[in-house]
Amino acid sequence: MATGRSTEFPVALSGAPTVAMWAREEDIDPQARHQLRNIAALPPVAKVAVMPDVHLGKGATVGSVIAMRDAVSPAAVGVDIGCGVSGVQTSLTAADLPDDLGALRSAIEAAIPVGFHSHDEPVDIARLDLPRGPYDRLWARAKTPATDIDLLGGRAPRQLGTLGGGNHFIELCLDEDDRVWLTLHSGSRNPGKQLAEHHIWTAKNLPHNADLPDRDLAYFLADTPEMEAYLHDLTWAQDYAALSRKAMMALLCREVAAALPQVRFGEEINVHHNYVGHERIDGTDYVVTRRGAIRAGSGEMALIPGSMGTGSYVVRGLGSAESLYSASHGAGRRMSRNRAKKTFTTEDLAKQTAGVECRKDAGVVDEIPGAYKDLHTVVQAQSALVTPVAHLRTILCVKG
Repeated sequence: MATGRSTEFPVALSGAPTVAMWAREEDIDPQARHQLRNIAALPPVAKVAVMPDVHLGKGATVGSVIAMRDAVSPAAVGVDIGCGVSGVQTSLTAADLPDDLGALRSAIEAAIPVGFHSHDEPVDIARLDLPRGPYDRLWARAKTPATDIDLLGGRAPRQLGTLGGGNHFIELCLDEDDRVWLTLHSGSRNPGKQLAEHHIWTAKNLPHNADLPDRDLAYFLADTPEMEAYLHDLTWAQDYAALSRKAMMALLCREVAAALPQVRFGEEINVHHNYVGHERIDGTDYVVTRRGAIRAGSGEMALIPGSMGTGSYVVRGLGSAESLYSASHGAGRRMSRNRAKKTFTTEDLAKQTAGVECRKDAGVVDEIPGAYKDLHTVVQAQSALVTPVAHLRTILCVKG
C-alpha cells in the first residue's frame, strides 16, 4: 500500500473551521476548496466532512458530507440520486475460471444493458427469484411523484436493472485468497436525473436563495411543501437505484452460474453514496447529504471501488462521528474527463488495464486508471474511518 506523506487527520479547511478534511488542503483543487467554503457558509450548514477522494463537482463537491439543520440542498446529492455499489462473494476461486473471460464478458453485456440502452421489456423479478414486494411498492409509489414527471410511462421500468455509463461498472474480482467476487456500480439512471433537475431548478427559484454565492447550492427549508416534495421523490429514486442494483446483481449471478454451475453466492453488500439520511450525530438531529461518500457507521459493511479495472476495497465502518459516520466512495478523479481524453491514448489504456478482460477503445479512455487518484492511498488516509476487510483486484470489467 502506498504511504505518501504522513498527516494527522482530520484537518480543518482554512477559513472554514466547520469543515473537517481527510485530505491535505494543498492536494485539493483550488476550485473545489472554494466550493467547500461556499457550502460551509450556507446558513443551515452545521458541519462538513471532506473525504480523501474529494474533487470538484457541480453544486456540491464530490467527496463531501454535509450536515444541515432543518434544510436540504438537492445539489448536495447530485443528479444521480442513489448512486452506489453492490458486491457479492462467491464460492469460486481463480482456479475455477476459464483462461479466456471474453465469452463471460459478452454474456454479461448481453444480459445487462449498458450506456444509454434499456431492457426491451421490464425485468421479470419473479424469474430472478427476487421478492416482489419491494418492487411492487416502488411502482405503486411511482404513480404519485411530487412532480409531473411520468415515472411509469417513461423509461424508468425498462431502465431498472441497467448499468448506465460514465464511471459505472460491473466487475469480476479476486481477493487476496483468490476468491471470486462480483461487484457493480450504478445509480438511478434517467428517472433520478429528471427528478433531481426538477427540484434543483425549484430550489434555485425560491426567494431565500436569491443571494447565494453559488445558486447551485440552493436549498429547501423544513416544513415547506418544496422540501417535502423533494424528500418524497428523492426517497423513491434512492429505492429505485438500490433495487436496480439488486436486479443487476441477480442477472449477473445468473450469467456466472450459467458459465460455472457449481457456483454459490454469499450475502450482498448494497450501499448508496449519493443520498440523504436523517441522522443523529453527537446528540443532534441533522439532515445529512452524502455526495460521493458512503456511510461508515460502526460495523457497517461497504465497498470503496477504484477506477476502471483497478479493483475495490471491502471495508467495515468504524463509526467516526468526526467524519459524520462517513468514508470515501472511491478513488476519486484527479483530472476531468476532457483532460483525460487529451492526455491518454488507447495504447495507454491497454497498458494500464493489462490482464483485465475489458473494453480498451477510445470510448472509455476518460475512465483510464491514470485519470483517478491512487485507491490504496485514499483508503490509507481514512484508516480511522474504516477497516479494510479485503482488497479486490479486477480481472473482468464491463463499462457503458
